[in-house]
Amino acid sequence: MAPTTSTREQLQLASLAAAGDADARAQVNALARPIIEYQSSQFCKRFCRQERFHYQCSLPAAHAASWGAAPADASLCEWGNASYGWMLDDLTSAQRLKSYRGDKNSSLYNYLYRIANSLLFYERWKDWRFGRKAYVPQYIQQLHPLAARVFLAMRSGYSVALIAQSLGEEPSQIEPLHHQISQLLAQKNKLHLLQPPETVSLSENNEDDEHSAPLDIASFDEPAEQTEEKQRLLQAWRQLSPVEQFVLEALVIENRSAEQVLSTLATLQLRLREDTPIEQTDRQQLYYFKRKTLARLAQLMQDDEKNSVDFSNTRTNRVL
Repeated sequence: MAPTTSTREQLQLASLAAAGDADARAQVNALARPIIEYQSSQFCKRFCRQERFHYQCSLPAAHAASWGAAPADASLCEWGNASYGWMLDDLTSAQRLKSYRGDKNSSLYNYLYRIANSLLFYERWKDWRFGRKAYVPQYIQQLHPLAARVFLAMRSGYSVALIAQSLGEEPSQIEPLHHQISQLLAQKNKLHLLQPPETVSLSENNEDDEHSAPLDIASFDEPAEQTEEKQRLLQAWRQLSPVEQFVLEALVIENRSAEQVLSTLATLQLRLREDTPIEQTDRQQLYYFKRKTLARLAQLMQDDEKNSVDFSNTRTNRVL
């Protein structure tokens, strides 16, 4: 399908923004803003736990108004602003914008919306949020070609001499960059980024007491069968189409009404069936699509489990 005039204009907008045009970048940022505001509030609140009782929420005012019970003089929570910045970097990076093709006359907003509502985006955010993968801010990367590697080494607690040795550089060349990174993070109130999560032993005394006895700590680890089931679910989920994922997330996970889902689908110009415009789709057809997708998801999980068992039996027979 040939791109329409509107799609060609959005392709040009994405191309200009990717090339660093300030006006185009501002337009793309404005386009992504409502998506990011909604997702940052959903993700942050989901994992806020006790933070809202000790820090003032830094999410956009519309989402933070009814959230939190911190004292009026409490410090601002960093995670709201940080999540917004991470999502903006992820959704509007030059590489991301260059990948926009306008397939089936899909709008740029639709393209960004699909990414932000995908499971992979959610997993990337959790990797960043909980330190499962180190995130190097864009403003650090722009300092110097070696800045990202120096930043990661600083997170690991390496000295300037050790960083220089690992990079094959002189300490006199690394020290100014080391200082510049620290200074920039301090200015942006982001020094916590240099403190990766620590693993603390709960069963041993941290003091140098050779007679200290281990403590009996209750284990809340989930059973291995449940972990394997989650892995099968993730594999099956990735095989669903973006529309199938959206419908299940909206109706099952977020418990939205059928009217809201149909309205969103109409706005994004998405169809449940290629031969049926979304405007002609009613609630019963939406619920039928949901049941059909759930059945497909269950079948994909069963197929994955069967393949795993067959593979295991094959390996056992080879050993025997």
